[in-house]
Amino acid sequence: MKSLAVLAALLGFGVALADTGDQVRCREIGFSRSAEHRDAEAFATFIDDDARFVGGGVRRGPAAVVESWAPFFAEDGPEIAWRPQFVEVLEDGTLALTRGPYRMITTGDDGNRTEHWGTFNSVWRKQADGSWKIVFDAGSAPDETPPDEIKALLDIPDECSSSDK
Repeated sequence: MKSLAVLAALLGFGVALADTGDQVRCREIGFSRSAEHRDAEAFATFIDDDARFVGGGVRRGPAAVVESWAPFFAEDGPEIAWRPQFVEVLEDGTLALTRGPYRMITTGDDGNRTEHWGTFNSVWRKQADGSWKIVFDAGSAPDETPPDEIKALLDIPDECSSSDK
């Protein structure tokens, strides 16, 4: 009987981690959506006060990160979108890693649009209020175009509620 109780507790813990993973996945999608909609104010709400974003230097804190991302919020700036391919949550439920493809579209002076693909990595920390915010973020420089099944991640409808994002 005792082993059934242990098994039930372990299964319940696995469900809790899966739910937590879904929360983090939805937060990552919401973070991307804020950039897709060119909403700097919403974008900043996903960033931990102690965050470090690495890419062409280190940006510390929401204000510095938003400032460095300013081109993506400009109407004529590049477009960017990303989706998590992997979500891993520590067993204690306090940190999570998301990783997946990003697509950036730039428009040249001639009006031609060009896709650039890379990989992002984000580390999320659970806040005292239960929400998740990014503490570390880095991405690869644009690389070769990924296979179609990876590109398709950006087109899959999410099942996240607006409160998750």
